[in-house]
Amino acid sequence: MRVAMFGYQTWGHRTLRALLDAGHEVTLVVTHPKSEHAYEKIWSDSVAELAAEHGVPVIERNRPDDEVVARLKEAQPDIIVANNWRTWLPPEIFNLPPHGTLNVHDSLLPAYAGFSPLIWALINGEKEVGVTAHMMDDELDAGGIVLQRAIEVGPRDTVTDLFHRTVDLIGPLVADALSKIESGAVDPVPQDRSKASFFHKRSIEDSRIDWTWPAADIDLLVRAQSDPYPNAFTTHKGQTLRITKTSVSQGRYGGTPGRIFIPEGNGVVIVAGADARFGKNHGLLVEQVRLEDGTDLAATDYFKTMGGYLGR
Repeated sequence: MRVAMFGYQTWGHRTLRALLDAGHEVTLVVTHPKSEHAYEKIWSDSVAELAAEHGVPVIERNRPDDEVVARLKEAQPDIIVANNWRTWLPPEIFNLPPHGTLNVHDSLLPAYAGFSPLIWALINGEKEVGVTAHMMDDELDAGGIVLQRAIEVGPRDTVTDLFHRTVDLIGPLVADALSKIESGAVDPVPQDRSKASFFHKRSIEDSRIDWTWPAADIDLLVRAQSDPYPNAFTTHKGQTLRITKTSVSQGRYGGTPGRIFIPEGNGVVIVAGADARFGKNHGLLVEQVRLEDGTDLAATDYFKTMGGYLGR
């Protein structure tokens, strides 16, 4: 098929690679310019460079404009494929080709529509994540589902682990979805909107630790902000302290959330949970921290004495 593509970063790169490898005629690629946003500097394989290597015309835009619409009409695609296009596509674009627009989203829709779905899913303790190919309509990430692929979330998986395993699903998913569409053997399944959820873009502030959360939830946040993502962080003595490795304490500890309490095993226990005063909660066992200058330290080397509070 003749395919135009909207995509960005490694997700878009994998999608374009799949289109080229499957032998589709890619007539136009639209991608975003490079960004200095913290979440857009990672997993940043260049869609523009891959397109140029294969002689595919490229347009770089933050949002589609009249020129993009005109170039799409000239390209005469049978279908548009989008992955990690980060601004709204209007109906005059997604309805332009005969087969419409296939969007690839890294969640098991209808849950986790919007931005950073893997991070939000891990924070929320989901047991599986995945990738969905669906037809684009007027509502973001809400169109009928063509194909989905899922993976299990392991008990100590980080978001980095999940990224690598889900990004490997993109190529086969795109190839299989387009094959079904091209053969006419597809009847997109409407999403159950009662199960839908929609999440905003993450910013650095979203990684700030709230010590009133239960320790198990903070541990999920830390794993959901693993390198190379901006790490979960707190403050200590007026300085930013990134928390890079944690687990849930064996013991139960009472007191005030955020209290630097006691060594346990290979780490230091921080009191956690809004009801920590009852003494029934496990604490967060902090095992490794990162200082403002990037130095990584074992928590037992950083917290030389107990007492004081994090988050202040």
